Amino acid sequence: MAYPYVFRAQAPPAMAKDAMATPTRPQVREPWPAGGGGGGGWMGVGSGERVASAYDLVEQMHYLYVRVVRARGLTAAASAVTGGGGGCNPYVEVRLGNYRGTTRHHERKAAPEWNQVFAFPRERVQATVLEVFVRDKDAVAAAAAAARDGYVGRVAFDVGEAPVRVPPDSPLAPQWYRLEDVGGGGGRAVQGEVMLAVWVGTQADEAFADAWHADAASVRGGGDGVAAVQSTRSKVYVTPKLWYLRISVLEAQDVVPVAGAGAGGDKGRHGEAFVVVKVQVGGVTLRTKPCCRPTSPAWNEELVFVVAEPFDEPAVLIVEARAAHPGKDEIVGRTVLPLTLFERRLDRRGAAAATHTQSQWFSLEPFVHRPRHSPSPEPPFAGRVHLRACLDGAYHVMDEPTMYASDTRPTARQLWRPPIGVLEVGVLGAQGLPPMKAADGGRGTTDAYCVAKYGQKWVRTRTVVDSSTPRWNEQYTWEVYDPCTVLTLAVFDNCNLGNGGGDGKDQRIGKVRIRLSTLEMDRVYTNAHRLVVLHPSGLRKNGDVCLAVRLTCLSLASVVRLYGEPLLPGAHYVHPFAVAQLDGLRRQAPPLRREVVEYMLDAGSQLWSIRRSRANFLRATALLSGAAGAARWLADVCHWRSPATTILAHLLFVTFACFPELILPTAFLYASVAGAWSYRRRPRRPPQADAGLSCAEAAGADELDEEADTFPTSRSSGVVRVRYDRLRTVAGRIQAVVGDVATQGERVRSLLAWRDPRATAVFTAACLAAAVVAYATPPRVVVLVAGLYLLRHPRFRSRMPSAAGNFFKRLPSRSDTML
Repeated sequence: MAYPYVFRAQAPPAMAKDAMATPTRPQVREPWPAGGGGGGGWMGVGSGERVASAYDLVEQMHYLYVRVVRARGLTAAASAVTGGGGGCNPYVEVRLGNYRGTTRHHERKAAPEWNQVFAFPRERVQATVLEVFVRDKDAVAAAAAAARDGYVGRVAFDVGEAPVRVPPDSPLAPQWYRLEDVGGGGGRAVQGEVMLAVWVGTQADEAFADAWHADAASVRGGGDGVAAVQSTRSKVYVTPKLWYLRISVLEAQDVVPVAGAGAGGDKGRHGEAFVVVKVQVGGVTLRTKPCCRPTSPAWNEELVFVVAEPFDEPAVLIVEARAAHPGKDEIVGRTVLPLTLFERRLDRRGAAAATHTQSQWFSLEPFVHRPRHSPSPEPPFAGRVHLRACLDGAYHVMDEPTMYASDTRPTARQLWRPPIGVLEVGVLGAQGLPPMKAADGGRGTTDAYCVAKYGQKWVRTRTVVDSSTPRWNEQYTWEVYDPCTVLTLAVFDNCNLGNGGGDGKDQRIGKVRIRLSTLEMDRVYTNAHRLVVLHPSGLRKNGDVCLAVRLTCLSLASVVRLYGEPLLPGAHYVHPFAVAQLDGLRRQAPPLRREVVEYMLDAGSQLWSIRRSRANFLRATALLSGAAGAARWLADVCHWRSPATTILAHLLFVTFACFPELILPTAFLYASVAGAWSYRRRPRRPPQADAGLSCAEAAGADELDEEADTFPTSRSSGVVRVRYDRLRTVAGRIQAVVGDVATQGERVRSLLAWRDPRATAVFTAACLAAAVVAYATPPRVVVLVAGLYLLRHPRFRSRMPSAAGNFFKRLPSRSDTML
């Protein structure tokens, strides 16, 4: 737990990039369609042409935008309000019907600059006049002394005459408008001007993301509410680029242990000393193995860390002298190494390339603990250490679970493949969201927003205030480099608004995962996805979220070729990490400081859960059900339960025994026909969360509470004792199954081990006889006789176990020698 996720917002937002005005699709306007629209190619293959991102997956929502740029000449205009000369503290108030928005104020400025945008939804506004007021904050505070209640002047617009602007049209240029007297009936002009731009646009406008929305007019938060308002805006974030930092600690020279470290002349008092190198990067610390040569130790060990650009935190290397007795360790020396000193390796050879990095010697700074005002000087020299370090960009740093990975590219951009497609996601809306917190008066309310992640790009929609059926209608675009990746989208309740639920965390409403390989190319999937979430009280169904998803193919040949290539970069396979290094790197994954990122990346997926273990066991059982069914079918054939089926099996067996060259062509032909036959029953929509498969509905309250527990546990000792006993019961069953499997394997090994001399002698003789028979008899005859013997009629069978089975069960195993 060392590095917080540092998100960097992109400007302009991606949803406004390359957008174009298109008529709203009728099937998308339907609130909750049952299936996807659009047409995809045969076998889910698109046209292969690169298309521009069109804002056509969502319903167009029209807004009246007002951009307040700046003002000039306000000192003279405010003198009549303030009752004298001097400057004013101006701010702008935009008023449209019952909606009212204000800018920040400036202290004593006659030419202030705001550059702030306001957005009013056309469908909710019935007013025909837009008014922009310039006001003085001091005059408003002293309203009794202000004849016009602090108004400096105003500008009025007819809403019906506002120009329409839709990207890719150029932004509307602002203009200067002369302020009019608020009190005068004839609109008499006063001194002072304000620069404004007023237009009608859609949510594809570049100003949409940073605008003050009238929907959030009732937002209240801590302080002045600025943070609460900012939390309602849509944003695009990029995760920091993660690198593997390889530090090979080779050796050290002239290491001088300080007094009390148990080395050198003090060895007799504290025993033999060992020297250890400790490297700390952020909050992660790794150590080498102890070396028993205190003055010139050598390790030749490699330590691997996960670091994030822009490499703000250095690597701190500390040399420690450890004594044989605990509590006698002392620091010999230390050095601070900025990460920018290390070379960046982009070689696909991975660890082999790191060995070609030039090594360097670094001097150690003395580190001595002595009383304050002590006259003894510090040791002038503490030795030096030999290192080989580099930043490896040929690997992919896994910051999310492998089964839900959305990106498998290496860190270095130079090693990236060209994109093979474009993923477009339209977040339409949601319905049936439950109340997540209590508003004023005890009424339940929900302030919902969506977060979507794919690759290194995160997006957050705007917050729709106080609505159980929010409509976002925002569209985002990602480049796709591998179709076997997963898009993750979650819905949260904004805790910065209202009472915030009391815990100061954004509450999760539900999550949706869509694997891109399950989508057909160039087809629009418009579906309602269920939102379910596990709570300690049980499974909660929190409504539905409606998404429009389209995967566009850019290169069909590249898509087909990717299915034969490894999932991770080649360095993971040519020079893989050791198991111990993988465990350490998994713990070093950047800490997900916010609960939103934790939920998106499944931070607790590696923790024990009896519900998840039961679900995985049932998945494995379902996977083996086909083999079990085939074994039951073979048993029915052997016992002649259906004579027609058994006779047909005899004919097929005799045919394949006489003509074995037909076996492989027949198997491949059957697989191709079965795949073509099941094409018409293919899934028509992306799979959704399955509560039955997850065993969420059958899980008990204590099991769900255990899954929601922190690590380390925060429950009482009595609850932990009960759960520990339950875990011992489950582990005992697994232990018994593993023991049975090991017993059967050891019996096979004992056939030739002479642990049972008589059994091994019988088996050896039987193998010799079988070798003679197999040599003297044609293979087809052997196979034909063995098959017909297996398929013999029940009249020729005995109900007693076979001699071979009895012989195998009598073989010894090593369970006899276990304690």
